[in-house]
Amino acid sequence: MRPDRLLGMALSFGRWGTSPAAAYAAGAARDPDRLAIVDERESVTFLDIDRRSTAVAHALRERGVYAGDAVALLARNSVAFVVAQVAISKLGADVLYLNTGFAGPQLGDVLLSEGATAVIADEEFVPLLDEVAPDLPRLVAWSDDDRPESIAVLGAELASELDPPGREGRHVILTSGTTGRPKGAARSAPGALSGMFELVALLEAIPYRAEGTTVLAAPAFHAWGLANLMLAMGLRSTLAMRRRFDPAATLELIDEHRADTLVAVPVMVQRILDLPDDVRLGYDTSSLRIVALSGSALAPALATRFLDDYGDVLYGLYGSTEVSYVSVAGPRDLREAPASAGRVVRGVTVRLVDADGNDVAPGETGRIFAASGLVFDGYTSGEDKSRLGGLTSTGDVGRFDTDGRLYVEGRDDDMIVSGGENVFPAEVEDCLHRHPAVADVSVVGADDERFGQALVAHVVLRSQASATEDELRAHVKSRLANYKVPREIVFHDELPRNETGKVLKRELR
Repeated sequence: MRPDRLLGMALSFGRWGTSPAAAYAAGAARDPDRLAIVDERESVTFLDIDRRSTAVAHALRERGVYAGDAVALLARNSVAFVVAQVAISKLGADVLYLNTGFAGPQLGDVLLSEGATAVIADEEFVPLLDEVAPDLPRLVAWSDDDRPESIAVLGAELASELDPPGREGRHVILTSGTTGRPKGAARSAPGALSGMFELVALLEAIPYRAEGTTVLAAPAFHAWGLANLMLAMGLRSTLAMRRRFDPAATLELIDEHRADTLVAVPVMVQRILDLPDDVRLGYDTSSLRIVALSGSALAPALATRFLDDYGDVLYGLYGSTEVSYVSVAGPRDLREAPASAGRVVRGVTVRLVDADGNDVAPGETGRIFAASGLVFDGYTSGEDKSRLGGLTSTGDVGRFDTDGRLYVEGRDDDMIVSGGENVFPAEVEDCLHRHPAVADVSVVGADDERFGQALVAHVVLRSQASATEDELRAHVKSRLANYKVPREIVFHDELPRNETGKVLKRELR
């Protein structure tokens, strides 16, 4: 490239470190007119993001934000989300990513416990903030009109350059809260060398390429969506996104922008497959090289069906908010062993241990502990995840097969003991998923006087399909041991899920 542009990139990283600010400043120096982000309202370049974020950073400074402060970001996927994120990083402040599905009391609790100094929120959440944090300084991210405090207005004019903050802000991602109160999991920006190694290891497992086009359907506030947002920054990829997921609109984005990558959570591709064939097949998706999924369990039947319909483009990543990525199941893994979580990514160490911390034998189930250069720093509350000799618990249990593939059998606190037998819901859920009438299923335990606990399956049937409780129980009984047959099957129109697609089992219980 031109020497002046190479120098500009070097200066950007020298100024901003390895933060989002550095990625977009370097992109602006190298290829200022390259399309960075497309949402339903506008298309912006790398230079646009760099300039707008500087103006927004000045507005945050005027509201009392300095290096080391925490700024909450409560926004859906959009250009405004990215501008806000980059602006916060230019001040050396921490970004606190808030779940857009939070209710008022939960939102107020998190803002207080995480010590937010200010908040940037979409206009739709302003009434909620007025109730729980009326005095917290704020800016508006997405707005349906040009509100004076909105990012669109603030970023409209050029602003003077900021001094380097002398500190790289952290990313604080909240745990899903499916089993309790959400906790802030803080992660520092990786150093240049370690960050490069982690990037290369991930590119070996999932073949992302530079300067492509990614449709980001997964929510950017979640660890999976955020990881791909950051990856796109570094690879100078164009991101196409919509504020709310719609299966047909997602296919339209792939078709319109000739996207090579789709980043989603499993329930999203389930909804794509559930579209009528005349709708689904009306879009050209031949440009896709990668459909990358994470955030919740990928049902084997769903993986097989997607591969059959769209080709060998599916990649399932297993990890957690605390440990980042652990393993990846590529198309070959999903063809040969669709129930597996694939193979451990290079540079990640994994141990499976029993209740006493001793390694289990191959094929046996144990608690999953993992370590890599991207393990979180600890919860912002001062609590920590269980650690074992430098490794961190994922909160799941699993086993390895003879080919070295990892199988995740469920949460370590999800096991159901029925009649003295240990049952992990995932196996029963997979069996029910394979019934042609079943669209969605989740299995939980319920108190039972005779067996201690019994299995209850919560089932959603496919449109126009029918099945009785006895028929589904017989389906399981013909394939699994008697003690794995649900005592009861409850039918629903839909299962309760959070914003990242995880089933809220506490509600089902």
